[in-house]
Parts: sequence; C-alpha cells; structure tokens
Amino acid sequence: MRVVIAEDNTLLREGLVLLLASAGHEVAAVAGAGPEILPALLEHRPDVAVLDVRMPPGFRDEGLRAALEARARIPGLPVLVLSQYVEETYAAELLEGGAGGVGYLLKDRVGRVDEFLEALERVADGGTALDSEVVGELLTRRRGSPLDSLTPREREVLKLMAEGHDNATIARTLVITERSVSKHIGNVFLKLGLPQSDSGHRRVLAVLAYLNNR
Repeated sequence: MRVVIAEDNTLLREGLVLLLASAGHEVAAVAGAGPEILPALLEHRPDVAVLDVRMPPGFRDEGLRAALEARARIPGLPVLVLSQYVEETYAAELLEGGAGGVGYLLKDRVGRVDEFLEALERVADGGTALDSEVVGELLTRRRGSPLDSLTPREREVLKLMAEGHDNATIARTLVITERSVSKHIGNVFLKLGLPQSDSGHRRVLAVLAYLNNR
C-alpha cells in the first residue's frame, strides 16, 4: 500500500514512516507544510493519505483543506485525518457527500499500533474509520431528531457501526449475539428512515450522512 504523509511534527512524521514501513507499506512522499500536500498527492496518487488537520503556515485547517481539494480532484482518494482534539466541524466536512474512504482519528490513537493500522487499511479499502470520541460528539449533539427515539442499546450499536465495526465485532464488544446485532441495526435503520443494507461500508456512510445533515 502506497501512502503519502502530511505532518509537521518531525518526531510523529518519522514515527509514522517507520511504522508504515515496518508494516510492509510504502511511504511515497511526506509533507511538512500545507502548500506541499496537494502537489504530493496529485503527483503520487497514493492508495491512502494520512494528514494532520492543522499544518503550517497558519496551523488552522490546511491539512483538511488539502484533503478536500485532493478528493475533489482525485475522486475516491482515501484520506485518514489526524487531529489533536475532537473537532466536529472538520469531521462533518469530510463526511459530506457520503463518499467512502474517510477516517478521522485523534493523534493518540497512532500509539495503538494495531488499531491505527487496522483503521488505515479500512480507509484504504473504501471504508470509514472514525474515532470513538468523534462519533460520541456527533451522537450527543444531535438532539431533537429521530436519534432520540433510539434505545440505549440501539445507540450503542449505531456508535459502533459509525466507527466502522462489522456485526461480529459489535457482537463481541457488546457481548450479544450477531442475530441480536442484526435486529438492532434493522431497528436503527427503520427509526432513522434509512434503507437496510448488508454492506458494512454503505450502512456506515448512510448513518453518518444522516447525522451530518441533521
């Protein structure tokens, strides 16, 4: 898997390079400032890009802007965004349009190597990988909507779905059967007015698109 990294923190950037190389991936290019990101992505067209949200020179949202521009010019480009804090607006912007291949993780997740690599591969495959804290923010801030009709268990299932987990993982996490998970998912889609689907990626994207537009 070919990866482009955009991160201004030298230690974290070099750590990502070593981590990805040790996992058998190729780092095609690295960028240390906002203006370097888009040219690198357009030149190398990687399998996935790992981008910090805030990059020099302004340390505002240079990484996010580059990611959005790159996805506009390279449709379907998988992007995994890293952020120091939960910033709901940035997550929402990435999710607009309902396209797959999007991830949003807090930087401390990088230290959890297996979790990070799993998320990276999921995004590269066109799936979604959202930090649990980001999903929590999306859910708790959406009041006065059909989400309020969900039972506590259905909200737990929805949260795990939004993080990108499949039925088997949800079942193990909640210590329930996969049949129960399927039933809860059916109820979630019914209450949210969303079509039921057996596709893990499409069902997550449908839920996130719903949350993003409420």
